Order: sequence, then structure tokens, then C-alpha cells
Amino acid sequence: MKQALIHRLKGRGKGVRLTLPFDDIMEFAIALLTVGPEDLEALGWTFADRKRFLDHFLASGRAAQGVAPEHLGQKSIEIVVPRKDLDRLHRFAVRELPKAASNAAMLDRVIRALDQAAQRQDAGKRRTPGKS
Repeated sequence: MKQALIHRLKGRGKGVRLTLPFDDIMEFAIALLTVGPEDLEALGWTFADRKRFLDHFLASGRAAQGVAPEHLGQKSIEIVVPRKDLDRLHRFAVRELPKAASNAAMLDRVIRALDQAAQRQDAGKRRTPGKS
């Protein structure tokens, strides 16, 4: 029991950085909101999982404050997603995002950003042997 708690506490704060245009982040968040209970169940998610994922994306609003509205849509925003959520978000992007995405370019950018984040995560694991 004690070991599991220590492991969880050590894992906190470890995240993977995603950089996307603000419009893509908001479209991804809206797509998360459109997922119905059946689709949540098919993804193996709970409503709490979805809320946690939304919180990651909505945190980008802090980084966008002070940007002129006409420049906001294409401003690159960096958000941090916990490593444990990266694969789940990627699975969502591939499975559900095409149903809600307004354009294919947005979908390509999101999947590319998730793939790059996963590659950085894997590279980081190889550089720190013995740590997970």
C-alpha cells in the first residue's frame, strides 16, 4: 500500500507538452464535450475522465489571455498533459475526433502533436533508465 502511494506521488507533475494553435485546442475540447455516454463507455472512460481531459485543454485559456482576438486563433499554445492521459487522448483523436472535426487539417495537426509528444515521452524514458 505504501509503495503504491509513493509511486503515485512520484508520478505527479510529470507531463508531456503539446503545442497546438488555440483554435485546434478549443475544437478538440468541444469534441470532448460531444461524446455521449455510449461513446464514453466504448472508450473505457468515465465522466470524470472526460472532465479531467477537458481541464487540460481549457487551461490553455490562461496562456491565451492578453492576445488580440484577431491573432488568437492561430497562436500556438503549449499545454501539459499527464503522460498517463496521452494514449487515451490519442485514441480519442483517431476514433472520435474525425466525427466532430470541422476540417481535416485540424485533425492532422492534433494527431501529429500527439504523436510527437508520445515520441518525446518514449525518448525521455530511454534516457532515464530505472525510472517510469
